[in-house]
Amino acid sequence: MKNRLLSHRLKNLSYSQTLAMSGKARELKKKGYDIINLSLGEPNFFPPDFVLKAAKKAIDEGFHYYTPVSGYLELRETICKKFLRDNGLKYSTSQIVVSTGGKQSIMNVLLSLLNKDDEVLIPSPYWVSYYQMVKLCEASPVIIPTTMKTNFKIHPKQLEKAITPKTKLFIFSTPCNPTGSIYSYQELGNLVEVFKKHSKIIILSDEIYEHICYSVKHTSIGVFPDIQNQVITMNGLSKAFSMTGWRIGYIGAPEWISKSCDKIQGQTTSCANSIAQRAAISALQASPNQIGYMIKEFKKRRNLILEMMKEIPGFQFNNPDGAFYVFPNVSDLFGKKFNGKIIHNSDELSTFLLEKAQVATVSGSAFGDNESLRISYASTEEEIIKALTRIKQVLNS
Repeated sequence: MKNRLLSHRLKNLSYSQTLAMSGKARELKKKGYDIINLSLGEPNFFPPDFVLKAAKKAIDEGFHYYTPVSGYLELRETICKKFLRDNGLKYSTSQIVVSTGGKQSIMNVLLSLLNKDDEVLIPSPYWVSYYQMVKLCEASPVIIPTTMKTNFKIHPKQLEKAITPKTKLFIFSTPCNPTGSIYSYQELGNLVEVFKKHSKIIILSDEIYEHICYSVKHTSIGVFPDIQNQVITMNGLSKAFSMTGWRIGYIGAPEWISKSCDKIQGQTTSCANSIAQRAAISALQASPNQIGYMIKEFKKRRNLILEMMKEIPGFQFNNPDGAFYVFPNVSDLFGKKFNGKIIHNSDELSTFLLEKAQVATVSGSAFGDNESLRISYASTEEEIIKALTRIKQVLNS
């Protein structure tokens, strides 16, 4: 009876598989199992000291009241300066909206733009929530598949072919979660040539991993003058500043969109956390060089995990240029028997590794790729070595 009372939107929505796997890992840990959790994209660092000091100062100085819905003016001014300094993007404070994490930033945009049956283009593999968020808005996700051969990036011809009169939005991340792929300036420029011909399509660029780059420089698609009025740039502090629980995300957008997001947010959560906003001012005023030690460590861990995966049977992988994930293709293991159990797909393999190796990963099906696993290396070197050793031993059995 109760299920009949639920909205059809909720019935059509799936749980986040990354959060579900992390929840399973926590439950097993509570029961005494030695689980190594490589499922979440959560850096194991503390936020920089200057960020922590700014938060403490904000508490002492009484910044505990509601802020404007779009965030403190000083924070929005800082974000404008950050966009110009790091990305070459010019925004005014009226084009900035600060939200409770990147997820709310994206959801504000989708709720502001999408109507039933609008089409949203999403390259796959994609971040787990894009697909479900679009469905929640009763729009239609249209997936543009990629492969390891193309380094998980789409080509202009694929983009052009996917566009229809119903196409309203294109959403992607660079550096990409889950693959770590980064679109170069030239590759973005090639896509821009397509978007120029379809000026009504809005581009939502998720750049939350912008500072976590190793061999390819990050470029914001909004720097191309011909499509600037089509681009929404989303970012946040969770990844590069290790501020996951602080929940600060933000967008820079054409003003008609930012005003719409402000309206949506005003009727849902209102402002983001006031203390976290003050800390965010300190974080974004700082030079990216001040978090260079984290990036250096992530690169070291990436090299470690790639070297260890060479010894794991059935894992095929490329060299991710950014973020802190590897996304190996594991289809060679499908149909094989391990400890008396036949593995048919990546869902079963992920569950098998949790149960037998006590390592939490995420099935690629959550990201639109049924043949892969996402493995995070945001953990310590010790945990990475221990986890990959266990996986190797179990799969060698």
